Amino acid sequence: DGMNVLFIVVDDLRPVLGCYGDKLVKSPNIDQLASQSMVFTNAYAQQAVCAPSRVSFLTGRRPDTTRLYDFYSYWRVHAGNYSTIPQYFKENGYVTLSVGKVFHPGISSNYSDDYPYSWSIPPFHPSTEKHENDKTCRGKDGKLYANLVCPVDVREMPGGTLPDIQSTEEAIRLLNVMKTNRQKFFLAVGYHKPHIPLRYPQEFLKLYPLENITLAPDPWVPKKLPSVAYNPWMDIRQRDDVEALNVSFPYGPLPDDFQRQIRQSYYAAVSYLDVQIGLLLNALDNVGLSNNTIVVFTADHGWSLGEHGEWAKYSNFDVATRVPLMFYVPGMTTSPVSQGAKVFPYLNPFTHIGGSAPQGQSKKVVELVSLFPTLAELAGLQVPPACPERSFGVVLCTEGTSIVHYFNVSEGEVEQGKEGCDDTERCFHEEPVAFSQYPRPADTPQWNSDKPKLKDIRIMGYSMRTIDYRYTVWVQFDPNNFSAHFEDVHAGELYMMETDPNQDYNVYNNTSHGWFFRKILG
Repeated sequence: DGMNVLFIVVDDLRPVLGCYGDKLVKSPNIDQLASQSMVFTNAYAQQAVCAPSRVSFLTGRRPDTTRLYDFYSYWRVHAGNYSTIPQYFKENGYVTLSVGKVFHPGISSNYSDDYPYSWSIPPFHPSTEKHENDKTCRGKDGKLYANLVCPVDVREMPGGTLPDIQSTEEAIRLLNVMKTNRQKFFLAVGYHKPHIPLRYPQEFLKLYPLENITLAPDPWVPKKLPSVAYNPWMDIRQRDDVEALNVSFPYGPLPDDFQRQIRQSYYAAVSYLDVQIGLLLNALDNVGLSNNTIVVFTADHGWSLGEHGEWAKYSNFDVATRVPLMFYVPGMTTSPVSQGAKVFPYLNPFTHIGGSAPQGQSKKVVELVSLFPTLAELAGLQVPPACPERSFGVVLCTEGTSIVHYFNVSEGEVEQGKEGCDDTERCFHEEPVAFSQYPRPADTPQWNSDKPKLKDIRIMGYSMRTIDYRYTVWVQFDPNNFSAHFEDVHAGELYMMETDPNQDYNVYNNTSHGWFFRKILG
């Protein structure tokens, strides 16, 4: 009678994971999940900021349909009464549960995380979440600060714990309740770290000696980057430790030694997250549900770690839009799992040695907006129909497409991003594309360039990523009627992935791009 779903979404996690080929990170538990999963290495968010991305993938609609580009509107009121993934599962007989940050809290989810539409019981938020931005980071002088880089002694923290630890404990408690009740469930667990502040138990620093930490491969602002494309990382500038550096606006740069500390703490926060994932999946084993629970693991977007002289998200580059995405489906991504089998023994990142390769891997370009139809298909529910061109009045439809047909690659084989093809024109139309977008208030970096409010948006950067290139046009946008004017292009970017995988050399101005433009309009 259908499988359970454990849906894990992480805040601001780019794919710095062993299973994605990162050599420095210690992520044994996520890697172990990957070793039993179908892993997508080219998965992209539709907008690189929390609320718009989450509302987009939870409703299966793009930001131009949710009309949420900032944090300040609720789609059911502002755009259309769209069903969400958990709502659809709830309507199909599942108990739906939310722990931690799943919807972005606040007005964008009606101050209720979309309860009662999406969830069977009110969502759980850790009690220590409210201290996230308090002064809890001990400086060299012994005083407390609200820093960006914030390793802590957990015993000194309010409540003697941290939000993600509390979320893991609650999720485990709910798994035990569900086991007892024998009800089909959809349990969503949202983790905060590695979102800033980079506040995590200090022992995780030991995994990453500073001398092993390098700068980004391209820590400078690219010469041909249009100024509209740049994000000035205001949120980290407002942290006490960054503010003390007195870095010039908008381009910085941050001092090299501090860049290394940020990168070190980001990695440490990822290993702290990995422990939470390990405990959660081990609990799934312990309650005997690993044999009939689908596990999805992803993030709302990435986070730039100094690439292009940028920090944080708020851009259309791969470092901000690319996310980890994997699906564990017992009997599909693995051979049938016997009841009570131990699929996910807890692995200690401080002692565990050796990695594990993904069970199956696809380089196909996919989008988070496809999560809704994909999960429906995997769970054996009717797949929501594709949305019509304009779908504001349509309650249930999806602008993504199910990616389940990419799952059937034989073991150990990596599915390449594209097939061999004779007819170039036909291939071009059929190749998978991921669309992302980002709004800006002006052509040059402003204090509100990272997170412009709807009324201040003047330009929208529409970006198209295929296996071969990333193409972006920054066009005039009218927030009063949500219209983009593609005839008024302010700037453009084109990066060819084969020769420029880090997207440092913009060849927009020395390439004829008529057919890219036609495709982005299509």
